[in-house]
Amino acid sequence: MKIRQFSTEDVNSLLAIQVKCPAAAGWLDSDYVRLAGYPGGMILVAELETMDPPKVLGFAAFHRVIDEADLGNIAVDPAHQRQGIGRALLREARRRLQAAGAKRVFLEVRESNHSALQLYYSLGFGLQTRRKEYYRDPVEDALVLCWELFPPADLPATPL
Repeated sequence: MKIRQFSTEDVNSLLAIQVKCPAAAGWLDSDYVRLAGYPGGMILVAELETMDPPKVLGFAAFHRVIDEADLGNIAVDPAHQRQGIGRALLREARRRLQAAGAKRVFLEVRESNHSALQLYYSLGFGLQTRRKEYYRDPVEDALVLCWELFPPADLPATPL
């Protein structure tokens, strides 16, 4: 599996995955293209290179402003879930966002999305707040999580 930057040729693959994943945000093709063209936009694509043509397995879309980023959309094809693809996308995103100067990542997630919450918490995301009735169809609260990419500057260094 290879993780690479999104290209506009990936739009249909991302939309197809999004349709299969009800928890994914319902973005339009123009949303992906617009985010990819924005200076703080980053969409990573996980691709299986051994297929001809290579198959897109999942994606993660971020918007960064100065030192904060927002994970706006993430999904992995259901046929390839629970294989570490989401984790790999987030780890690569962390590396790239840190290199760009981001200090934290925020996201909203349905409180009923236990598999996503398990992944996020295992990577070090922490609960910030709850947004009441944030989601529609069905109405549900959103949990706002934050991923600190660097330790706070006021904490002492951990001794070796």
